[in-house]
Amino acid sequence: MMQLQYNLKELYEIDDYLWLQETVNLLKSRKFNLLDLDNLIEELEYLGSEKKHQVSSLLEQIIRHLLLLQYWDSEFDRNSNHWSAEIVGFRTQLRNRMTSNFRNYLTEELDKIYRDAAKYVSKKSGLNVFPEQCPYTLEQLLDEDWFPSK
Repeated sequence: MMQLQYNLKELYEIDDYLWLQETVNLLKSRKFNLLDLDNLIEELEYLGSEKKHQVSSLLEQIIRHLLLLQYWDSEFDRNSNHWSAEIVGFRTQLRNRMTSNFRNYLTEELDKIYRDAAKYVSKKSGLNVFPEQCPYTLEQLLDEDWFPSK
């Protein structure tokens, strides 16, 4: 363990990775009274929000590629294999991060995530044919074997 030549609050401002290592060491050695609780709480809150962002971003990518696959007819022959492979990859990444809390979060955020995905795909494709509401259920979006019919 490093000598505490800095207090942890100062160390956080100088080298946040070293601060993290020192904080883990203090936790492992149960020296709770030496912890920089303000920055620890901030980092834990950030970690939680970053994980939520990761799962919502992966779901948005799945929706984008499903929309491309289902609606962009002029590019289907050239790009459908790529889009399908991307969907498989994003579903795998999402499955590896999924918890019941994240599932609940994605259920609550599905409409917003869909609107963002549809807006992106509309700009990318030049199409304005997408349903106003998400045409896919969360179960379909997460199902590794489900793809929309053409």
